[in-house]
Amino acid sequence: MSQHLIAVVAFDRISPFHLAVPCVVFGDAEPGGGEAYQLRVCAAESGPLRTTAGFSLVIEHGLEALAEADTIIVPSWRDPAERPPPALLDALSAAERRGARLVGLCLGAYVLAEAGLLAGRRATTHWAYARDFSQRYPAVDLDPGVLYVDDGNILTSAGTAAGIDCCLHMLRQRLGAESANRVARRLVVPPHRQGGQAQFIEQPLPATAHDSRLAGLIDWVRANLQLPHTLDSLAARSLMSRRSFTRHFRALTGSTVGHWLLGERLALCQRLLESSEQPVEQVALLAGFGSPVSLRHHFRQAFGVSPQAWRQTFRGN
Repeated sequence: MSQHLIAVVAFDRISPFHLAVPCVVFGDAEPGGGEAYQLRVCAAESGPLRTTAGFSLVIEHGLEALAEADTIIVPSWRDPAERPPPALLDALSAAERRGARLVGLCLGAYVLAEAGLLAGRRATTHWAYARDFSQRYPAVDLDPGVLYVDDGNILTSAGTAAGIDCCLHMLRQRLGAESANRVARRLVVPPHRQGGQAQFIEQPLPATAHDSRLAGLIDWVRANLQLPHTLDSLAARSLMSRRSFTRHFRALTGSTVGHWLLGERLALCQRLLESSEQPVEQVALLAGFGSPVSLRHHFRQAFGVSPQAWRQTFRGN
C-alpha cells in the first residue's frame, strides 16, 4: 500500500488537543508492513505559533505542503468570526480542485465553508455554533445532530473529541476495522460511538421572567412533570383561552406546548439517569412518559441511544 500524505493545518492560538487528534490517530496507524501515513503539520503563518495551553509550536512546513497532500485536515479554527488568511483559503480550494480529501474538525468546518467548499453539501460542526454557522452559510446543509459527516471528498466533525470519531472513520475506510480498533484501544476510546452530539448538548431550562403571566405555571409544570398535561389543561389553569395561551407560551419559551413538554421530560430523564439509581420504569413514570416503551422511543429519537446506554455513558457503569 502506497503511503498516504496527510497535511494538518496549524495556526496561531490553536488548541493542542485539536492539533493532537489527527496526529495521534494517523501517527499510530501502522498496518503489518510499515507506516501507512506520512504526516506534515503546516501553517499559513510564520514564526512560533502560540497555543491555548500557554506554550508555542515551531512548524517546519508552510502551505506548500497542501499542494502535495492526499488529505488535508483543518483541526479547528481560533475564532469563527475571523476570516482565515486568503492564502490558506486559496490553497484549500486548489487542493479540492485537484481531488484531495478535505477534513474540517470542529470549527474547522468554518474554514472549509469560508473557502466555498461546503455550499450545497452536508456538513456538521460543534453544536454550540450550529445556529451561527447556519446563519452565515445558509447554502450548507448543516446537520448538528451527528458526530461527523462523510460527504465524499469532504468530511466534517462535531466538537472536540468527535474529531477522534471522524479520524477513526477515515482510518477504518482505508485500513479496515482491525487497524481502527487497534488505534482506538491504544487511545482507550470506543472504535465507534453510537448516537450523535445531541447526547452532549446541554438542555438548559428556559428562563422564566418573574413578571411573566406564565412564570408560575412553568415552574409548577416542571415540578409536576409526572402529571398528564395538555394544551387545554394548561390554558385553563392559566385562566386564558387556548389561542391566547398558545401565543403567550410561544413568546415565553419559543416553542409549542407539546415540544416544550417533551424537552422538559427528556431533560428530567437525563438528570435522573445520571444522578439516581431509579430503574428506567420509575424514571418513565416520574417524567410523565407513562411507560418505559414510550420513554425509550422518545429518548432514542432525541439522542440516538437507549436510556440504559445513556446511563452507562455518563455514569460509567
